[in-house]
Amino acid sequence: MQKERFRYFIKVPELAAFYNEITDYRTAEDVGVDRPDKNEILHNIHPTPDQEDFIKRLMHFAKTGDATILGRPPLSKTEEKAKMLIATDYARKMALDMRMIAPDYEDHPDNKASHCAKMIAEYYHRYDAQKGTQFVFSDLGTYQQGSDWNVYSEIKRKLIDDYHLPAHEIRFIQEFQTERAKKKVIAAMNEGSVRVLFGSTSMLGTGVNAQQRAVAVHHLDTPWRPSDLAQRDGRAVRKGNEVAKHFAGNKVDVIIYAVEKSLDSYKFNLLHCKQTFISQLKSGAMGARTIDEGAMDEKSGMNFSEYMAILSGNTDLLDKARLEKKIASLESERKSFYHGRNESERKLNAITSDIESNNGYIQNMREDYGKFAAQAKKDEKGEYLNPLRLDECKATDEKSLGKMLQKMDKEMNTYGARKKIGELYGFPITVLSEKAVTDGLELVHNKFAVDGNYKYTYNNGNIAPTDPIAAARNFLNALLHIPAVIEKYEKDNARLQVDLPLLQSIVGKQWKKEHELRELKGQLVELDKKITAELNKGQPKTVEKSSEEGQVTRPEQQPQPKSETPTVIVPMMDKRPPTGIHL
Repeated sequence: MQKERFRYFIKVPELAAFYNEITDYRTAEDVGVDRPDKNEILHNIHPTPDQEDFIKRLMHFAKTGDATILGRPPLSKTEEKAKMLIATDYARKMALDMRMIAPDYEDHPDNKASHCAKMIAEYYHRYDAQKGTQFVFSDLGTYQQGSDWNVYSEIKRKLIDDYHLPAHEIRFIQEFQTERAKKKVIAAMNEGSVRVLFGSTSMLGTGVNAQQRAVAVHHLDTPWRPSDLAQRDGRAVRKGNEVAKHFAGNKVDVIIYAVEKSLDSYKFNLLHCKQTFISQLKSGAMGARTIDEGAMDEKSGMNFSEYMAILSGNTDLLDKARLEKKIASLESERKSFYHGRNESERKLNAITSDIESNNGYIQNMREDYGKFAAQAKKDEKGEYLNPLRLDECKATDEKSLGKMLQKMDKEMNTYGARKKIGELYGFPITVLSEKAVTDGLELVHNKFAVDGNYKYTYNNGNIAPTDPIAAARNFLNALLHIPAVIEKYEKDNARLQVDLPLLQSIVGKQWKKEHELRELKGQLVELDKKITAELNKGQPKTVEKSSEEGQVTRPEQQPQPKSETPTVIVPMMDKRPPTGIHL
């Protein structure tokens, strides 16, 4: 019985936007954690003759379901339903070591254990002066006390016999069953008295702070989830790694061992693509509109056609994973570029609009101040006279005028309409009544202004309540304040214009890798067609149900990601009046 799962997802940017509405995601880089960089090394290994032979038998088993060819009893009815899961499990064990299949297989100098032992010894001697430490991970072939052959013990044997490393400096996390014992071996790693520590993802991947001298992480197999791989790497790529910081260029080498014609490389590339998508999804930097999660699954094994293609040595699927990884990276880079350019264009439009608005304010205020200066008169001391006239006051002295203004302030109510009450140097004097609630009481506040191209106010339009002379000079002071407001807007324009050249240069730039991305997408389309044709040879076509938001599709049904042309959105800018001036 074939099981189905979600593999192919569309409308990913919308999903990322929704995710970021409900989460606040920060990476170690975002918060400035001081930790070493990860230097990933994919160490390819040619299959041994025994592995070459077993790969052919695996392909025959996948086609026919004949389990006897693998040296095991025929499949039961229940096992028949999980044939591809069994095939995937055998392929993983075969890639690690043939003795995982059967104990009568012999050691080989080119198997994964031999390669790993050689690499561990090289790092051991390279950082011997600093007592550099290493982590070795595998979820298959783990050490069990009193058990038969296992990969951990085999690598340790090679390190002791072939490379003469001290046995007491090579330990397995499974040897330490209590928390107290685990803390001791962690302390020994940090001290450098234990130099190599083996473990599985579950036992060594979390809660182990033994990073102080870590220089390398070795992955004998690849876990199923990106988070598990991140936990493994996090044992060394971690704050507090002093040896890496001071003696290894602040880098930790992460070595992934992959046997050719096995699932190793495909699984690692698939896991890496998943992690890239997850990171971009969480950070909101997703550029691709689609995600293909791949054919390999922990619960159901692997798709038959893709399984056969990989074991036959067909590198198309690996090339596809690498292409998708490059495309995802470039699309993320392109999205960041256009996001930055759009943001610069928005700022440029806003600044240009502000400068134009400010120039309009300056011109209109200069016009009003020129009108005032042409009519204004001064006394013998050079101070401006205040020939204020109020419609309801026959007196012309400032004290009487001030008292009348104070009375109007207390008693007048224009009910929201601006009312003319006098004149100064040809400019109308007006008042506007506004309602306000204070301590539960509705009160009326009057705002006084000089009307020109704008409403010029002094003391925010409030009349001095106790000083009649100050009240009478309110409007003269408002007109005299115009040059200071003009100067402020001139300074604002000078400040804004400083950023114009840089923003204009950014807005005029084009992303230089568009052609490269287009070529890679073209290659992916052609590769998909080739893969689809290969996988469909002799296979009946099936149509599976799909929905708009998530689909379960076969390779021949997968839609191709569309190249998107970024849209520049220019928001409308609100015009604002100058400070102390009302439009």
